[in-house]
Amino acid sequence: MPHPLNKRLLRNLPVQTIIKPVCRQAGMKGNHVMEISLDDIKELREATSCGVIDCKNALEEAKGDFKKAKELLQKKGLEMAAKKADRVAKEGRVEAYIHGGKIGVLVEVNCETDFVAKNEDFCAFTKNVAMHIAAMDPKYIKKDNVPAAVLAEAPNKDQFIKENCLMEQSYIKDQSQTIQDYLNSLIAKIGENIAVNRFIRFKVGEAK
Repeated sequence: MPHPLNKRLLRNLPVQTIIKPVCRQAGMKGNHVMEISLDDIKELREATSCGVIDCKNALEEAKGDFKKAKELLQKKGLEMAAKKADRVAKEGRVEAYIHGGKIGVLVEVNCETDFVAKNEDFCAFTKNVAMHIAAMDPKYIKKDNVPAAVLAEAPNKDQFIKENCLMEQSYIKDQSQTIQDYLNSLIAKIGENIAVNRFIRFKVGEAK
């Protein structure tokens, strides 16, 4: 029988609300019982921004292997992002970030509904992306935005894309994932199409 709680609401409930504070059996290896603790779930949730249930299920599927569980969630996020990509996202948020009065960033991130535009995780994403842009100074959103003539002049095209395209850059707060990985995990958690639409970065004394 389906759980009466809406699945989207369930994903955002606190860990303690969904899972009792005891170790959970995840699987067996020989005679050894592997267990998943609340701390494991919390750590994976902080690392991926995914929901509690998704983190718990990933850890169980990975038999307690944190790295494998993270990879499973990233794969799920990529698949979810691909499924949602064609859906119209005209709502969203414009985030502003000023660093030391010398660097300023405006970034527009779109989603499908005004409800999600006010979601805590969505707002955290827009703030973190604005901070990332201030620190890493990307020139383009994704590799498809790089003019062919510009890319042709790059000595190492892959390196150029990783350094200059926002979605390909390593996230400053977690170097193990890219901004695209971070976005995919958010899409998987919230269940809407989300996209960085445009940004601009200013620096005092810098030529246009």
